[in-house]
Amino acid sequence: MIISEKIYLLMEQRGISQKEFANRTGISQSTISDWKRKKTNPAADKIMKICEVLHVSPYELLSEGKPVEYDLVLSSGEISLIQEYRALSERQKDRLRGYFDALKEEC
Repeated sequence: MIISEKIYLLMEQRGISQKEFANRTGISQSTISDWKRKKTNPAADKIMKICEVLHVSPYELLSEGKPVEYDLVLSSGEISLIQEYRALSERQKDRLRGYFDALKEEC
């Protein structure tokens, strides 16, 4: 399986449209279409951004065979929370973890 085929498979598994993928990676839709139509692969300088958007490691994307499939399915709300968490500073993340610990103690 070539890298571009793996990208399309991962996009499908994650419910990401080609347009959304283009917006999130900064890669033009025509370039992404070319990968499928012409059986070409993305430029090396785009790999890290692609991996970030698809939530895979470069190893998973570039290795032979099918990408690793996870049984974890996230709701759109959970995905939103993860994205918001990633945008926080380390100090804010520490505070949030403290809130979670306090909430668990209440149970």
